[in-house]
Amino acid sequence: MKKLLASLSFFTRIPFWRLATIPADKYRNVVDLWPAAGILTGGLTALLLWGASFIVKPFAAVALAMSFRAFLTCAFHEDGLADFFDGMGGGSSRSRILEIMKDSHIGSYGVISLILYYILTISFISSLPIGIACLAIFGADPWSKFCGACIINFLPYARKEEEAKNKLVYNRMGVFTVILCFLLGFLPMLLLPRVYWVCALLPFIVSMILILIMKRKIGGYTGDCCGATALLCELAFYFSAAVVYHLSIS
Repeated sequence: MKKLLASLSFFTRIPFWRLATIPADKYRNVVDLWPAAGILTGGLTALLLWGASFIVKPFAAVALAMSFRAFLTCAFHEDGLADFFDGMGGGSSRSRILEIMKDSHIGSYGVISLILYYILTISFISSLPIGIACLAIFGADPWSKFCGACIINFLPYARKEEEAKNKLVYNRMGVFTVILCFLLGFLPMLLLPRVYWVCALLPFIVSMILILIMKRKIGGYTGDCCGATALLCELAFYFSAAVVYHLSIS
C-alpha cells in the first residue's frame, strides 16, 4: 500500500502522503506502479472531458481536460518532454546533452516540442466521438506510462545518483512487477471497442525507438527521458485512435 501511495504522491499533486508515512526507499520503486497513477489521472481527465462536452465544443472540452491533467500532474512529464528535446536537439555530445537536460531553463526545442505535443494531442482527441475520446484518454494514460516504465529495465541510469535532479534512481522491476505494471497499463484499454486495441502497438514501438536513441546518445536514461517517452507514446496512441476511427467511418 505504501508503494502505491508513494507512486500516486510522486506522479500527482494529490497529497496521498498525508494518509501514511512513506519511507524514502519506497520512492525508488514508484515506476513499478506508474500506470496506477495513469489510471487515476486518465480517469479524472476523461471524467472532466465528458462533463465539459455538455457545455463547450469538443476542441475546447479536450483543451480544458488536458490543461486539467497538466495541473493534476504538476506538468511533471511536460517538463521532461521539454528537457529531453532541448538536450537531444541542442547537445552535440553525451555530457552536453545531459548538461542541457539538467538545466532548468527551457530552450527553443523544448518550447516547440510542447506546442506541437498539445496541438497534435488535442487535435487527435477532438477528432474522436466524445465517448471514444473519454475511453481513449482512460486507456492511453496508463498504457503510455507502462511503455515509459519499460525504459528502466532496458537501460542504466545515465548519471551518477548524486547528480539526479530529484536525487533518486529508480530500482529495476522484477518479473512479477513487470507483469503487474503491464496489467495496470493494459486493462483500462479493454473498455475501448475491440477495433481500437491495435492502438497499443504504435506506442510500444515508439518507446523501443526512443530507448535505442537514448542508448546511442547518452548511454542510458534520465527521469526526463521517462516523462518524454510517456507523452510521446500517449501521442502515438491518440494518433492511432484517430486513424482507426477515420478508417472505420470511411
